[in-house]
Amino acid sequence: MLVAPDALSSILGWMSVACWIVVYSPQLVENYQLQSGEGLSVLFVLIWLAGDLSNLFGAIFAGLLPTVKILATYYMACDCTLLSQIYYYRWKRSRKPAVPPLVPGGAVPQGEVSEETPLIAAIAADVSAHPHPHRGPMVVEFAKYAGAVIFVLTTGLVAWAVDEHINGGTPRHIPEEAIEWKGQLLGWISAVLFLGARVPQIRKNLYTRCEGLSPALFIFSIMGNTTYGLSILAVSLSARHLAANAAWLAGSGLTIFLDLFVLFQFFYFQTIDRQSTLLGQSL
Repeated sequence: MLVAPDALSSILGWMSVACWIVVYSPQLVENYQLQSGEGLSVLFVLIWLAGDLSNLFGAIFAGLLPTVKILATYYMACDCTLLSQIYYYRWKRSRKPAVPPLVPGGAVPQGEVSEETPLIAAIAADVSAHPHPHRGPMVVEFAKYAGAVIFVLTTGLVAWAVDEHINGGTPRHIPEEAIEWKGQLLGWISAVLFLGARVPQIRKNLYTRCEGLSPALFIFSIMGNTTYGLSILAVSLSARHLAANAAWLAGSGLTIFLDLFVLFQFFYFQTIDRQSTLLGQSL
């Protein structure tokens, strides 16, 4: 084997950390540019936060890798930041004396928002005729995100190499994994919460057509969960190791499929918008 299992797990772990460090950044920037966080479902973020909290305590009780505990703490901080953005922009909008209707015809009273409320009037007025203002052709978008993923994964690899150089390749002490009911219960609760969190977001996307939502959030989530799951499997495929990490493997693995479905929503609505635009230009 070219790379020892522990080293491979460490490399994949660093790549996962790199993905999760940047995963929230595109959405935070998107919210700032729109001065609105309404592209996100509040339930999505709240359930995600609850899942991260369960994940943290489950990892502590089960004695899992330090990476798991560090990531769970970081996720919670980012979840709180997203929630702060959502409610800050709602508060900021409510203080304005005159706010354009959030939906055509004023179907929603000024200043009030709901999970089905489209975004600002400039976007919601005719979303099918006006594609997202800062999304280019499909090929360009794909190349942009592919380049970003490669850059982030490479950064994780470099971080691992630097860490190995600083520590002189000294083997790390890995905490003994404990299979006990408290840790396992919290781990499975977090897995269910992570899966359930996507449902209100997927539902909201049907109303907002993914406007105000950054696809990079879900792209890096997929990459982070993939490398994270592989980092666990790289350590060992023994029955005890898999049993101790089953909840975390299930949570990350199944979440990938729901995130792929969200990306399908992006692709579907962008395709419809582009076709509508081309049809309108031909008339």
